[in-house]
Amino acid sequence: MVSKDQGTASAGREQGGQVDWADAIHAAMLVAVDPVGLGGAVLRARCGPQRDHWLAALRALLPEGSSVRRLPLHITDEGLLGGLDLSATLHAGRPVARRGVLAEADGGVVLLAMAERLPAATAARLARVLDSAEVLLERDGLATREPARLGLIVLDEGIEDDEQAPAALADRLAFHLFLDELSARGLQALGDTRASGDTEAARALLPQVTVTDDAIEALCHAALTLGVASLRAPWLALRAARAAAALDGRVEVDSDDLALAARLVLAPRATRLPAEVDADADQAPPPEPPPPEPPKDQDNPPDDPPPDDADAPQEPLPDQPLDDVILEAALASLPAGLLARLKAGLGPRQSGSGGGKHGAMQIGRLRGRPIGARRGELRSGARLDLIATLRAAAPWQGLRRREALAARAHLGALPPTGPEPRVRVRRDDFHIARMAQRRETTTVFVVDASGSAALHRLGEAKGAVELLLADCYVRRDRVALIAFRGARAELLLAPTRSLVRAKRSLAGLPGGGGTPLASALDAAGLLAEAIVRRGGTPVIALLTDGRANIARDGSPGRDAALADALLAARQLRSVGAQTLMVDTSPRSSVAGTARQLADAMGAQYLLLPQADAASLSRAVQAAQRG
Repeated sequence: MVSKDQGTASAGREQGGQVDWADAIHAAMLVAVDPVGLGGAVLRARCGPQRDHWLAALRALLPEGSSVRRLPLHITDEGLLGGLDLSATLHAGRPVARRGVLAEADGGVVLLAMAERLPAATAARLARVLDSAEVLLERDGLATREPARLGLIVLDEGIEDDEQAPAALADRLAFHLFLDELSARGLQALGDTRASGDTEAARALLPQVTVTDDAIEALCHAALTLGVASLRAPWLALRAARAAAALDGRVEVDSDDLALAARLVLAPRATRLPAEVDADADQAPPPEPPPPEPPKDQDNPPDDPPPDDADAPQEPLPDQPLDDVILEAALASLPAGLLARLKAGLGPRQSGSGGGKHGAMQIGRLRGRPIGARRGELRSGARLDLIATLRAAAPWQGLRRREALAARAHLGALPPTGPEPRVRVRRDDFHIARMAQRRETTTVFVVDASGSAALHRLGEAKGAVELLLADCYVRRDRVALIAFRGARAELLLAPTRSLVRAKRSLAGLPGGGGTPLASALDAAGLLAEAIVRRGGTPVIALLTDGRANIARDGSPGRDAALADALLAARQLRSVGAQTLMVDTSPRSSVAGTARQLADAMGAQYLLLPQADAASLSRAVQAAQRG
């Protein structure tokens, strides 16, 4: 057992109070012993020697003959769960099933790369298979059940905090290992150390391992103290403790097994420190009264000398409570950074949605990436999904042949002279392809070019546009620019990806004059509506201090200009564009005009009196993700 081998543990030990290389390898050993009960592991690591070493260790620890299958990211449901073997079905004239990857990996391990990009539907299907340990297939005229007792290794290669493996899968996998936080020096020190136990023998011994009720209560208490809300966590910790005992050749779980399970299973899921619970707890109860004096022994005369303490047997020191042992083990493995975040009240990283970095998803029938098919008619330019159509028709071929023979016999018709059709397709079998594509995002900068600070604000906008255009080739975004000054607003830069055009349009723009804010909002609304009609997603960034003084009709006056601007802001809100109000005034208050405009538009408000290009670019990108 690696955790009890001090040489191995010291070789792989890392500084900073976190899971070390010895524990990471031990997690691989436990997965090899009980892949179905533990579910598997989440490896938060980019491609590198740390991840390769851990996966190589897992392959070496698996029993001989265990399969290790790699799951493609964009695998179809047919490839994942199985489905109709179209060619075999058409040849045999009856439905023939084909096994999927999960059924073929029964008894082994499945590797899922780039899990942070996994579609939610695929994650849900994997979670169901992990729960039931079988693949249930009921479609295309098939009804089959295939065993799928396997472990899942999720490779999370995300860089940003919102790029994480699906929470539904992570909750079902016992171990969450952050291998990037382990140094290569510790990996070199660990070398090729492997477990001293036999995983095959441990698998055979695992059903005989027992655990006490006190141990179960201690794991549940530790999970509650650390703020682990999932009920699966203590259950997975219990399975890990039993696997550790079996790996060590024992049939009873001891405190070392429970401490290891707490470090590997509970600590990565912690959301709070025990001190937070103690602070909210009630005051300690009053001390118990001293026990009553024991009655005098009538058999011993009072003159007898007291027994010699040196000759009396020594009472054993009380052991540390099991709850404290498990909790201390979990706390010792928490990284220092996590402790700092918990003390600050931030908590661990939460999975976020990866959407919003590009335009919204648009479903159609003509362009985009295929996302499946549905029954439909061949009209309005719809595309026939030939494979889905043949798959829908294949299960009924035998019945349709018999119906055709019976119809000819009933009518007394002669048999056809030509060859019989190989496949009989009817109108109800037609399936139409469905396509999905990301809508193109267009960021519209609406810049206040009035007053003495106009040139400074235009310099900020120019720098932000240049920074955003640098990423347009990757994100396929467009940028537009509307400047307002004097009596009207002007579209200086139509939606484009050209950095040269953006610089040329911004270079010769003069500043000064009035603030026709209502006209600018009207122009932004018209441009946003045009972007939506073309199938794009508009994002509007308005840079102004909100002090409008030119009304819609071009007449001066602050009261009328503010009323028109608020009306135009409410009309812009009805377009449905994501909006950002950047208040460039030196100071702001709750009653400021810029904040009133932001509330009327339903925009995100940002006070940025000393904006620069980088901070403005970050603010716009945050609005796009919102």
